[in-house]
Amino acid sequence: MSDTILEYLIYAVVALLVIVVMIIYLKKQKRESNEVDEKIAQAKEDGLHEPVSLYPVVDPDRCIKSGACISACPEDDILGIRNGKATTINASHCIGHGACLRACPVEAISLWIGTEKRGVELPHISATFETNVPGIFIAGELGGMGLIRNAVKQGAEAVENIVKTIKKGGTAEYDLIVVGAGPAGISATLAATKANLKVLTLEQGTLGGTVFTFPRSKIVMTHPMDLPLHGKVKLKETSKPELLKLWQSVLAKNNISIKENSKVDTIIPEDNLFNVITISGEKYTTKTVLLTIGRRGTPRRLNVIGEDSENVAYRLLEPEDINGKKIVIVGGGDSAVESALLLADENKVTLSYRGAAFTRLKPKNAEKIKKAIDDQLIDVKFNSNVVSIEPKVIHYTENESKEILKLENDLIYIFAGGELPTQFLKKIGIKVTTKFGDVVLKPR
Repeated sequence: MSDTILEYLIYAVVALLVIVVMIIYLKKQKRESNEVDEKIAQAKEDGLHEPVSLYPVVDPDRCIKSGACISACPEDDILGIRNGKATTINASHCIGHGACLRACPVEAISLWIGTEKRGVELPHISATFETNVPGIFIAGELGGMGLIRNAVKQGAEAVENIVKTIKKGGTAEYDLIVVGAGPAGISATLAATKANLKVLTLEQGTLGGTVFTFPRSKIVMTHPMDLPLHGKVKLKETSKPELLKLWQSVLAKNNISIKENSKVDTIIPEDNLFNVITISGEKYTTKTVLLTIGRRGTPRRLNVIGEDSENVAYRLLEPEDINGKKIVIVGGGDSAVESALLLADENKVTLSYRGAAFTRLKPKNAEKIKKAIDDQLIDVKFNSNVVSIEPKVIHYTENESKEILKLENDLIYIFAGGELPTQFLKKIGIKVTTKFGDVVLKPR
């Protein structure tokens, strides 16, 4: 055999191997794409494909299918590779931590809020967190960034920008008043203290804001965060009591006090300052204001007779102290389901939900509630609506029937979401618009 023929044979074998590898690769890619297609179809059927809060949007022209975004995401099936490009699957499960955005090597991912079908109300905020009212800033959940780690980061960043705007002198009592002592508010307060600003923080409830209303054993932080005047918090998983204890410790160490049970009623500009007035009539003056209140700080009511009864509550604080009770929980979101699961072992729990199925639960909660139903630990009444409440009985309808049914109970917990403080924002002059798809966070 001549050298030329041998050389041709070697080339032919190599070419054949390349073709075989390409065929295997393309088949694998096709199989993976089909699997993602099936997951997307299932997500649409379960009502999980449409985002309800922040969600990733992939630029297909920049995506190189590295898979880094999928590996970085700690949630299940938020993103997948389809036809050689990353795409969203269960968008409603995204909690906006931005791990995918930071992991993408070609900066092909942004975080968006709102879609063509589902708009989300957001106040107008500039890149420096300032609203259309000069001197009033917004950070955290109200601005669309609800995850604790991100809210903490925004609170500190907002103060960095506020420091640049504050002028010396003037008659105001404070350089900055922070409204809300949740994650963003606490971070902002610490950052303001570090920057030597005279700061006052007002909280309508208690320290921790909405975090304080989480069930005691709920895990509320799954990623490290940088806390001003403290440094990096390296705990991968933190319970509510641990997180609150950390905040209390850092605040106490720096001689910072939060004025609790002080709900702000209005903010009135006057010359070069703001008058901040609480519902109890207290009045403070400040050069700048930072709003770090939650999007759902005020629980949504059912507006039914008897809702003001003593046995009705909108938050579950000490589930371990409740046992031997007949309990009705109203709602179908994560808060309702998690509370039902916490109470199920020691109580008879009935969960009333107006929907036909749970559609927007975190994967772990969906698995747990399904098992609890299968094990008959929790009785779930889908397509049900509470009509009225009595001290020991609730009246409700089921499956669109007009027949009024009764259910005995000792305690009722209502988790029907919360109301955006739109009227408060408009009252102080801040513009609020509905976003039908807008970038909240993009690569830097």
